[in-house]
Amino acid sequence: MIPVPNPIPEPAGFDENCRQKGLTWLASNPNCDRPKDFWSPFRQALANGFSGRCGYSAMWSSSGTVDHFVSVNADKALAFEWSNYRFVEGWINSSKNKCNHQDILDPFVVGSGWFEILLPSLQMVTTDAIPPAYMQQAENTLIRLHLRDDERILRQRRAWYGLYQSGKLTLDGLRDLAPLIAAAVEKSATGTQS
Repeated sequence: MIPVPNPIPEPAGFDENCRQKGLTWLASNPNCDRPKDFWSPFRQALANGFSGRCGYSAMWSSSGTVDHFVSVNADKALAFEWSNYRFVEGWINSSKNKCNHQDILDPFVVGSGWFEILLPSLQMVTTDAIPPAYMQQAENTLIRLHLRDDERILRQRRAWYGLYQSGKLTLDGLRDLAPLIAAAVEKSATGTQS
């Protein structure tokens, strides 16, 4: 995870076409299991706010989804609130659905240097830069969202790292697409890798 600009500007038409339509629909369907999806048309604007990277893996995603940080099960009214959305890889979003949002670190609160990727294992770990008040959430996030060393995430990290190693991706390109891997490469080059 890396810092994400917060707030991300609300896109034009969001209030009318998502928030207001959604709240009107919810008022007519208060006992629904899941609110009607008025948010998907704004997925690209959300992705742009996250620079195309998943808020948790910190890697470019072509299949990212709109994650409701506070789930619709916890608060249906927040289903239509722009400030509650995070851009997240689909399978990570599915993993997060099984978690209480209070146990997971919000991408919007992550500070610089809180996480790093270790080489050559490509595991994501926490660092001492995380304030003690956030450490348990950070550890929970790595475990519950399978960010530390799940094969799905390692495969993606290996792909980006391999493109860099083969010369098909520059270090600047790696910084754009997978900044934690780029930081690990730079750290390794200076001989300070953990």
